[in-house]
Amino acid sequence: MLVCPILLFSGSLLWAEDLPLTRNVPIPDFQNRTESAKPYHFDAPPEGMFRHIVLAEGFDEELGFQRTHEIVPVKPTERFSAGARPIFIVFELHQHYQSFQVFGRCYPEEVAGVDGKVVVAEDAMYIALEDQTGYLKLFPTESGWKPGRYKVEIHAGEQINDMSLMGTMRFTITAASESEVPARSR
Repeated sequence: MLVCPILLFSGSLLWAEDLPLTRNVPIPDFQNRTESAKPYHFDAPPEGMFRHIVLAEGFDEELGFQRTHEIVPVKPTERFSAGARPIFIVFELHQHYQSFQVFGRCYPEEVAGVDGKVVVAEDAMYIALEDQTGYLKLFPTESGWKPGRYKVEIHAGEQINDMSLMGTMRFTITAASESEVPARSR
């Protein structure tokens, strides 16, 4: 009886000694390869924790299959007419294990007569643990949206800082057509 376990034990030691050892292999062979890594673009729409993110003229709240409140975009677009209507950024998130905030800061990118470094609109939404969707509502200045191109920096975390930037959304404001101007102002 004692002979059988000893033979099995000694056989496994011999097999382990036959394994080849890799000697003098460069460290980069064991690290992430840069040629297969996709760089993250902070000047593009956010990815990662965002499943889906769009600009829209509005949003609607629906009851989800798990009896949760889901926010869905209404009339998604990247072109809006000038005026006093707010612009919405509607998003869906991947599962998360902590509450946080999503921030949006809007800057004029190509707007005549407006400094590109001045924040013209901003909003924040607190995301609770059970939230999977949300929105940001960007109000125009008192004079309304001026025609041109705008960019919105999307941040996530507890506050806005250099590390919280997730990506950038862009939209265009077009001049209001005459049919959109109320009759009494003509």
